[in-house]
Amino acid sequence: MSSASSPRLLRHLGRPRAIHTERPLPSAAYLAPSRGADPSVSATPRDLQPSQRRALDAALRVDQAGEVAANYIYQGQLAIMRRDRATASLIQDMWDQEKKHLAVMNKLQLQHHVRPTVLWEVAKVAGFGLGAVTALMGKEAAMACTEAVETVIGEHYDDQLKEMDELSTSHPSIPLLKDVIREFRDDELEHLDTAVEHDSQRAPAHALLSSVIGAGCKVAIELCKRV
Repeated sequence: MSSASSPRLLRHLGRPRAIHTERPLPSAAYLAPSRGADPSVSATPRDLQPSQRRALDAALRVDQAGEVAANYIYQGQLAIMRRDRATASLIQDMWDQEKKHLAVMNKLQLQHHVRPTVLWEVAKVAGFGLGAVTALMGKEAAMACTEAVETVIGEHYDDQLKEMDELSTSHPSIPLLKDVIREFRDDELEHLDTAVEHDSQRAPAHALLSSVIGAGCKVAIELCKRV
């Protein structure tokens, strides 16, 4: 097992794919014009303590930045691997999901009046570079990149959900936000599973590659929370 896959996420590897039903996903609330005036998608809590407000702002700032970076990672990978039709299709499917994530995070940033990270352009360049470089190393390395990134992001979303349990407000936006984060966490863990199923752990120097990428993601998270 990869050093990038912590015990907290081992249960997700090899798990059956979720069965999608007719029930709308939480994120659909942000994509439906009919919900535009609903306070859960249009207003932000005004009764949070200052420390809780800062925590909410930091969470949304880093989540938005993470989705920017994820989009550019997949863009970079696809730019290199588009001739490998099977792998390109796989990457495109994950990228399409990340595009939706970013669209929702952009709406959340506006709804809650959160300042985007000043590292926005850095996230784009670093994400594209990471995606392109790992793709140049081969399909397995590209999948190892996804495995390492999604391991960190899955843990990060888990931690956020625990922090949001401490928010002292009855505003309807917070339960919806928590449901969206759970949805996105599960999507990211599905990407992790997909990467493992497509030979991520056969990448050259897999343990080292995973450790370096994972450490870089953790540093980026901490920076984006602050700036």
